[in-house]
Amino acid sequence: MAMAKSKTLFSIFFIPLLFSTLITAKDPRFDRSLSPKSLGLRKEKLSHLHFYFHDILSGQNPTAVRVAQAAMTATSPTFFGAVMMADDPLTVGPEPNSKVIGKAQGIYASASQKDLGLMMMLNFAFMEGKYNGSTVSLLGRNAVFSGVREMSIVGGSGVFRFARGYAQAKTFWLNTTSGDAIVEYNVYVLHY
Repeated sequence: MAMAKSKTLFSIFFIPLLFSTLITAKDPRFDRSLSPKSLGLRKEKLSHLHFYFHDILSGQNPTAVRVAQAAMTATSPTFFGAVMMADDPLTVGPEPNSKVIGKAQGIYASASQKDLGLMMMLNFAFMEGKYNGSTVSLLGRNAVFSGVREMSIVGGSGVFRFARGYAQAKTFWLNTTSGDAIVEYNVYVLHY
């Protein structure tokens, strides 16, 4: 009787443990810890990028176009619900013919019913110098009529892998009729 009881207890505890061990042993891992050096990461740097963003909505060759809107957008004083796709030039100076160093590519949308507040999701894709082929990703709220707006840098690629930081945007010029704008950006990025 004691032998039967011990076999039953053995079966109750050992068989499920054996079964779970076999299942776990065959389950491949999807994560592992790495040393930053194994990816070639060295000492972290802080870079300051300064450029001008040209957002042109008018004319024959706009650099930003509306791709969606809500039913109420046309009557909203803040264009609430308007979604824009941008491929805006980034230049060294504010002049439209200034040297192009990259593009601001992504989406921005009017996300506020009370004031002109944009939700920005952009990649600054650089095409010049040591940053050629690298990107910095921006995400944040752009309160258009504030003097200086601050948005987050949430990542990057190339030279800017593992980037984080912030961007300050300041309107340099705005045509309130067409919506065309030139915006000065100061971007502070921590990266390897």
